[in-house]
Amino acid sequence: MYYTLLVFHSVSRWFVLGSLIYAIITAYRGLSRKQAFTPKANAIRHWTATIAHIQLLIGMAIYVQSPAVLYQTFGSPDKVVNEQIFFKYFHISTMILAILIITIGSAKTKRLKEDSAKYQTMLRWFTAALVIIFIAIPWPFSPLAGRPYLRTF
Repeated sequence: MYYTLLVFHSVSRWFVLGSLIYAIITAYRGLSRKQAFTPKANAIRHWTATIAHIQLLIGMAIYVQSPAVLYQTFGSPDKVVNEQIFFKYFHISTMILAILIITIGSAKTKRLKEDSAKYQTMLRWFTAALVIIFIAIPWPFSPLAGRPYLRTF
Protein backbone atom coordinates (compact mmCIF):
# COMPACT_ATOMS: atom_id res chain seq x y z
CA MET A 1 0.00 0.00 0.00
CA TYR A 2 2.79 2.41 0.95
CA TYR A 3 4.71 1.98 -2.29
CA THR A 4 1.52 2.28 -4.38
CA LEU A 5 0.72 5.59 -2.69
CA LEU A 6 4.31 6.70 -3.26
CA VAL A 7 3.98 6.01 -6.99
CA PHE A 8 0.66 7.89 -7.18
CA HIS A 9 2.18 10.77 -5.22
CA SER A 10 5.10 10.88 -7.65
CA VAL A 11 2.83 10.84 -10.71
CA SER A 12 0.31 13.31 -9.36
CA ARG A 13 3.10 15.80 -8.59
CA TRP A 14 3.26 16.46 -12.32
CA PHE A 15 -0.49 17.09 -12.45
CA VAL A 16 -0.15 19.63 -9.63
CA LEU A 17 2.75 21.39 -11.33
CA GLY A 18 1.06 21.30 -14.74
CA SER A 19 -2.25 22.61 -13.46
CA LEU A 20 -0.57 25.38 -11.46
CA ILE A 21 1.51 26.49 -14.44
CA TYR A 22 -1.56 26.36 -16.69
CA ALA A 23 -3.58 28.39 -14.15
CA ILE A 24 -0.78 30.95 -13.86
CA ILE A 25 -0.54 31.28 -17.65
CA THR A 26 -4.33 31.61 -17.88
CA ALA A 27 -4.35 34.31 -15.20
CA TYR A 28 -1.48 36.19 -16.82
CA ARG A 29 -3.14 36.11 -20.24
CA GLY A 30 -6.49 37.17 -18.83
CA LEU A 31 -4.91 40.02 -16.90
CA SER A 32 -2.67 41.28 -19.70
CA ARG A 33 -5.39 41.03 -22.35
CA LYS A 34 -8.04 42.46 -20.02
CA GLN A 35 -10.33 39.50 -20.68
CA ALA A 36 -13.48 38.57 -18.84
CA PHE A 37 -13.10 35.89 -16.17
CA THR A 38 -14.72 33.07 -18.10
CA PRO A 39 -16.27 29.85 -16.79
CA LYS A 40 -13.22 28.08 -18.27
CA ALA A 41 -10.85 30.23 -16.19
CA ASN A 42 -12.99 29.54 -13.13
CA ALA A 43 -12.86 25.79 -13.84
CA ILE A 44 -9.07 25.98 -14.16
CA ARG A 45 -8.93 27.73 -10.78
CA HIS A 46 -11.21 25.13 -9.22
CA TRP A 47 -9.48 22.06 -10.67
CA THR A 48 -6.02 23.35 -9.79
CA ALA A 49 -7.05 23.63 -6.15
CA THR A 50 -8.77 20.24 -6.25
CA ILE A 51 -5.72 18.49 -7.74
CA ALA A 52 -3.51 20.12 -5.11
CA HIS A 53 -5.82 18.93 -2.31
CA ILE A 54 -5.82 15.37 -3.65
CA GLN A 55 -2.02 15.45 -3.76
CA LEU A 56 -1.96 16.66 -0.15
CA LEU A 57 -4.23 13.81 0.98
CA ILE A 58 -2.02 11.24 -0.75
CA GLY A 59 1.04 12.87 0.82
CA MET A 60 -0.49 12.75 4.30
CA ALA A 61 -1.34 9.08 3.87
CA ILE A 62 2.30 8.46 2.93
CA TYR A 63 3.56 10.58 5.83
CA VAL A 64 1.91 8.44 8.50
CA GLN A 65 3.43 5.27 6.95
CA SER A 66 6.82 6.51 5.80
CA PRO A 67 9.91 4.81 7.19
CA ALA A 68 11.80 8.07 6.62
CA VAL A 69 9.44 9.76 9.08
CA LEU A 70 8.60 7.00 11.57
CA TYR A 71 11.99 5.45 12.26
CA GLN A 72 14.89 7.47 13.48
CA THR A 73 18.30 6.00 12.83
CA PHE A 74 21.01 7.10 15.22
CA GLY A 75 24.61 7.24 14.13
CA SER A 76 23.68 6.97 10.47
CA PRO A 77 25.36 8.83 7.63
CA ASP A 78 24.53 12.50 7.16
CA LYS A 79 22.44 11.82 4.07
CA VAL A 80 19.97 9.64 5.98
CA VAL A 81 19.68 12.21 8.77
CA ASN A 82 19.17 15.00 6.22
CA GLU A 83 16.44 13.00 4.47
CA GLN A 84 14.69 12.30 7.76
CA ILE A 85 14.71 15.98 8.68
CA PHE A 86 13.64 16.95 5.17
CA PHE A 87 10.62 14.63 5.05
CA LYS A 88 9.64 14.76 8.73
CA TYR A 89 9.62 18.55 8.99
CA PHE A 90 10.46 20.59 5.90
CA HIS A 91 8.60 18.80 3.09
CA ILE A 92 5.32 18.34 4.96
CA SER A 93 5.23 21.84 6.45
CA THR A 94 6.09 23.67 3.23
CA MET A 95 3.66 21.61 1.18
CA ILE A 96 0.85 22.28 3.66
CA LEU A 97 1.75 25.97 3.45
CA ALA A 98 1.64 25.83 -0.36
CA ILE A 99 -1.76 24.13 -0.36
CA LEU A 100 -3.05 26.73 2.12
CA ILE A 101 -1.86 29.47 -0.23
CA ILE A 102 -3.58 27.78 -3.18
CA THR A 103 -6.78 27.40 -1.15
CA ILE A 104 -6.78 31.01 0.03
CA GLY A 105 -5.98 32.28 -3.46
CA SER A 106 -8.72 30.17 -4.99
CA ALA A 107 -11.29 31.30 -2.41
CA LYS A 108 -10.36 34.97 -2.76
CA THR A 109 -10.52 34.70 -6.55
CA LYS A 110 -13.94 33.07 -6.40
CA ARG A 111 -15.39 35.83 -4.21
CA LEU A 112 -14.12 38.85 -6.16
CA LYS A 113 -16.43 40.67 -8.55
CA GLU A 114 -14.03 42.42 -10.93
CA ASP A 115 -12.46 40.25 -13.65
CA SER A 116 -9.00 41.84 -13.55
CA ALA A 117 -8.91 41.46 -9.76
CA LYS A 118 -9.79 37.78 -10.12
CA TYR A 119 -6.96 37.19 -12.57
CA GLN A 120 -4.51 39.23 -10.50
CA THR A 121 -5.38 37.38 -7.29
CA MET A 122 -5.12 33.99 -8.95
CA LEU A 123 -1.79 34.96 -10.53
CA ARG A 124 -0.23 36.17 -7.28
CA TRP A 125 -1.38 33.41 -4.96
CA PHE A 126 -0.79 30.52 -7.36
CA THR A 127 2.67 31.83 -8.30
CA ALA A 128 3.63 32.06 -4.63
CA ALA A 129 2.45 28.49 -4.09
CA LEU A 130 4.35 27.26 -7.15
CA VAL A 131 7.60 28.78 -5.88
CA ILE A 132 7.15 27.11 -2.49
CA ILE A 133 6.33 23.77 -4.13
CA PHE A 134 9.42 23.95 -6.35
CA ILE A 135 11.56 24.52 -3.25
CA ALA A 136 9.96 21.68 -1.29
CA ILE A 137 9.98 18.93 -3.94
CA PRO A 138 12.74 16.36 -3.39
CA TRP A 139 14.29 16.74 -6.86
CA PRO A 140 16.98 14.25 -7.96
CA PHE A 141 19.61 17.02 -7.68
CA SER A 142 18.50 18.16 -4.20
CA PRO A 143 21.27 18.02 -1.58
CA LEU A 144 18.75 17.25 1.20
CA ALA A 145 16.67 14.42 -0.24
CA GLY A 146 17.05 13.34 -3.84
CA ARG A 147 14.25 11.31 -5.38
CA PRO A 148 13.62 10.30 -9.00
CA TYR A 149 11.56 12.52 -11.29
CA LEU A 150 9.01 9.71 -11.58
CA ARG A 151 8.57 6.53 -9.58
CA THR A 152 7.19 3.47 -11.31
CA PHE A 153 5.88 0.12 -10.16
